Amino acid sequence: MKLRDALGVSETTQRRITRAMQLSLVGIVFVGVDRGNPGIVVNGAVALGVTYVPALLERDYNLPMDSGLVLWMTLAAFLHAVGTLGPYRNVAWWDHVTHALSSSLVAGAGYAFTRAVDEHSDDIEFPPRFSFALILLVVLAFGVLWEVLEFALSQAGNALGQGGSVLTQYGLEDTIKDLVYNTLGGVIVAIWGTAYLADVASAVRERYLSGG
Repeated sequence: MKLRDALGVSETTQRRITRAMQLSLVGIVFVGVDRGNPGIVVNGAVALGVTYVPALLERDYNLPMDSGLVLWMTLAAFLHAVGTLGPYRNVAWWDHVTHALSSSLVAGAGYAFTRAVDEHSDDIEFPPRFSFALILLVVLAFGVLWEVLEFALSQAGNALGQGGSVLTQYGLEDTIKDLVYNTLGGVIVAIWGTAYLADVASAVRERYLSGG
């Protein structure tokens, strides 16, 4: 069962929420311009671009994008952009939520590919425990790369006198917490990913692994 079924939220409502967040992201970009803050502008613009990735995947690669999946991706991008307005500094749990959501998207991509390979060949079989571990490893690897990127951009910003303008690192303790919440996002997908990603996995298998 999908979350929208349990909550009684229609696909139309989900699409409207997604559109509202996209419009809000446009507003965030203008807020960044008004404040003269390049970090807000860049993060808002990138987040807005991310929200259109599902439409591109569906149009150009024929990958089915459930309205709930689109909302999931949009929410992750939206909360990250909103965080640059102040919540990242003022709300203790904001960074953890965005990391969990973002890592769940990475885990989702890993899940879809793993399941596609598993369905494609009778000679290849991924036991549930192996798939679970693989998804977590992908998430952890991406999380480490992200933390390295945060550190590099933070140092570059400091060198240019623009510390924290795009991405900010708040110390070792924050990094460890980020990795913990990244893992949480991966666990959620590993357990409940089937409801949203089975169709995507099947499409990947048919298009890219079966010569379709």
